[in-house]
Amino acid sequence: MIRAATEADLPKVAQIYEEILDLEEQTGVTTTNWQRGKYPTQDSAREAFAAGTLYVMEEEGDLFGCVNLNGVQLPEYDAIPWSFAADRDQVMVIHTLCISPRWAGRGKAREFVDFCEAEARRQGKRVMRLDTWIKNTPANHLYPKLGYRLAGKTMFHFMGFVWEELNCYERVL
Repeated sequence: MIRAATEADLPKVAQIYEEILDLEEQTGVTTTNWQRGKYPTQDSAREAFAAGTLYVMEEEGDLFGCVNLNGVQLPEYDAIPWSFAADRDQVMVIHTLCISPRWAGRGKAREFVDFCEAEARRQGKRVMRLDTWIKNTPANHLYPKLGYRLAGKTMFHFMGFVWEELNCYERVL
């Protein structure tokens, strides 16, 4: 089940972030380029919750997925040669979609993207956009399989503490 997050979900959302960072440390394979204690954190989840844009996924009593779904396009998006023109209020953006490693490989990310697209359509949006680190192999394989077009890549000064090159994807809804 996918639903809007409640305040009580915030520690579980933060736990998902930590599980992903723990796995990266254990395996030595970094796919997120996240910075422990800086982003994402329970505070960043709380901000999305307060804005009404945090959604969670759970089954069998286990909350294992989360996403921040809103229309916020980072300033760096202006450097991307988007193919699908849209006014800013016609765009929905997927931020920090993640599935706990405990549930990896079960198609849950695809299910979450389907939800995001349906929610965007429900809100009257025409275009979905997102960005992901160029070394995030799982995301960079998933989105094209789901019909997303690589629109370009550029350097982002993410959250003001790390420079990183991100791939930007788009899809008409």
